[in-house]
Amino acid sequence: MVSFDGKRGLILGIANDRSIAWAIAREIMERGGVCGVSHLPDKPEDEKRKNRMRVSKCCDQFPDKVAFLEPLDVQDDAQVEAFMKMAESKMGKIDFLLHSIAFADREDLSRPTVETGRSGFKLAMDVSVYSLISVTNFARPMFNPGASVLAMTYFGGEKCVPGYNVMGICKAALDATVRYLAFDMGPTDVRVNAVSAGPLKTLAGVAAGVGEMQEFYGHVAPLGRCVTHDEVGRSGAYLLSDYSNGITGEILHVDAGYNIMGSPGRLLEQIKPTKS
Repeated sequence: MVSFDGKRGLILGIANDRSIAWAIAREIMERGGVCGVSHLPDKPEDEKRKNRMRVSKCCDQFPDKVAFLEPLDVQDDAQVEAFMKMAESKMGKIDFLLHSIAFADREDLSRPTVETGRSGFKLAMDVSVYSLISVTNFARPMFNPGASVLAMTYFGGEKCVPGYNVMGICKAALDATVRYLAFDMGPTDVRVNAVSAGPLKTLAGVAAGVGEMQEFYGHVAPLGRCVTHDEVGRSGAYLLSDYSNGITGEILHVDAGYNIMGSPGRLLEQIKPTKS
């Protein structure tokens, strides 16, 4: 059984209780791990501090397993560096780091990829891809030997998924980043991998039209269904645990087998033309 007893690490990217990051963090804490958690900074005019509140509701379920809950803007290297120094002061060395962060302007997500604006492209790549490099770099002094870094990706970075648009390009770049970071971090015995999850109802998923995708996966995937938050959570926790010590630079698909298909599979049975 995967155990996180005595393990400590960082969870970056929880938005609410439907986040994949929360599914992974919950699995880790239920198995004994201690987590330092970030949240998206709240705007000064937001007196209710909604971003913090949503994540706090999750963390409150494990009061003895959350080392801290602090804001982090991954577009600001000074903030990333300060966050890591703060984390080190409170946690010491760490055994895992989860990066579950992505963003693209809603207008860019909803328009054809060919119409993506330059500023929107830079924004999406900065938040969704470069931030993995930044947080891994500034966390380097904290990693114990055998530590693991995990990113979240999607099949839209491997194949064209209509509607995923500029984020698909970002995920392709993220996948490549995982491989190059795995090489760079290997000599210090730190692993870097990614989970490619099937469509789930998260804040990002809803923006990308996840409902229709889930129905399609149900017809095409070998298991005849979509995956669940719990399944992705367990798989993510596995890659952040000692049980996966020999794995690095990999993209683990947790999608009910959808990625192996070269045709619509059983969906063909429903669209075959009737014989006259």
